[in-house]
Amino acid sequence: MDLGSMRKSYRSDEEAFEESHLASLDPIIQFNSWFQEVAQCSCIAEPNAMCLATATRDGKPSARMVLLKGFGSDPLNRQVRIEGSVEQLSDEESERYFHSRPKSSQIGAAVSRQSQVIPDREYLRTKNAELEEEYKEKEVPRPPEWGGYIICPSVMEFWQGQTNRLHDRIVFRRQNGEEHSPWTHKEEGGWVYEHLAP
Repeated sequence: MDLGSMRKSYRSDEEAFEESHLASLDPIIQFNSWFQEVAQCSCIAEPNAMCLATATRDGKPSARMVLLKGFGSDPLNRQVRIEGSVEQLSDEESERYFHSRPKSSQIGAAVSRQSQVIPDREYLRTKNAELEEEYKEKEVPRPPEWGGYIICPSVMEFWQGQTNRLHDRIVFRRQNGEEHSPWTHKEEGGWVYEHLAP
């Protein structure tokens, strides 16, 4: 199978994403601006789906799709890449979010011990039916291992595709005392930003 010839047209140079197109010099506000545009796009089924990549202590990478409650945008030829530390949400925040979900989703979380080996699909169906009956009239307890995480960004890169592959890249970084290039722009709130070559 030859996939090398597959090409997609992105945007023309007249639609370049430049500094003057930033909604804000605060990357969190810029992120929100792009996300609001994505959320209005009917061809994106889950605008809050994102790829989360982590690595084990010995460097083994793992990437999976999760729901961000925030961003994703292939049909608009835009991406946001975030680097930073991750903190687990408090039990109180996880509890509040868990119980804001539909009861069927709560039961699904209680049924599935993610990534554990199971005999077959029927096992999940049976466990789901048992818990639906058990929690028909009462609250589903949040599984102790179920919870959310918050990303504390130190780098936020905004990418927009160009058909000629001279893609637009503007990256914001937290100032950390390192030397900057002559083209680094300093902004308020502890951020600097730069244009990157594709």
